[in-house]
Amino acid sequence: MPRKKTGDQPDRSITSSQGETSIEYARPDLDRENRKGVPEVLLAKGKRHEDVLGIAREFVDRGGRALISRVDDNLLIKLQAEFADCSISEHHPSRMVVIKRHDYLLHSTGGRVGIITAGTSDVPVAEEARIVAAEMGCVTHVVYDVGVAGIHRLFEPLKALLEEAKVDVMVVAAGMDGALPSVVAGLVDVPVIGLPTSVGYGLGGEGVAALMSMLQTCSPGLTVVNIDNGVGAGATAALIANRMARARASQI
Repeated sequence: MPRKKTGDQPDRSITSSQGETSIEYARPDLDRENRKGVPEVLLAKGKRHEDVLGIAREFVDRGGRALISRVDDNLLIKLQAEFADCSISEHHPSRMVVIKRHDYLLHSTGGRVGIITAGTSDVPVAEEARIVAAEMGCVTHVVYDVGVAGIHRLFEPLKALLEEAKVDVMVVAAGMDGALPSVVAGLVDVPVIGLPTSVGYGLGGEGVAALMSMLQTCSPGLTVVNIDNGVGAGATAALIANRMARARASQI
């Protein structure tokens, strides 16, 4: 689990016995990472920019880092101005932003996560999963654009993930017919997390066909998150990988 070095920061809100804070419009779960091993990710979509700035400030002041998803260009400009004294990583094409105080330390856990996409249109959601896993201390390995329409592209990269990177778990993102996660799950001996994306059109479009295909899989070892839920896929993958890393460490 990432550990943080805290400096002297102003107390801008009331802290409960559970480590939560109370501000006028939100109750950010500041203790989630210590409690679950998964940091809270602030979803910007649907929120006022002022509220996102305030919640992000709470996370940065209290814990040294804020993870924000689905950030539009106007909000990004405001975040850069508000947190000019911090390190801000803007991740395209996922639209995720990671803000860190300069005294924040992210420690590697030893967990290893593989991220695969069927096509380049699936990359934004897959990158969301990758960033979350990386911010949970995992090393991530990506293989993009190896879908079933050209299945020959999959085998060598998949072999490298298993034999060279030795990943503990794989996230496989696919839209359209959503077939790739089932194919991968039928070939590997590690858990696979199917990540349906809202890529597609017509009957079953916007990820519906991909989701249903993954849920109907006959390949054992495949679990599925909701459409475009890169955060959930990345968090689950990192939990698995980090537990595997602790098991490896205990055998040394």
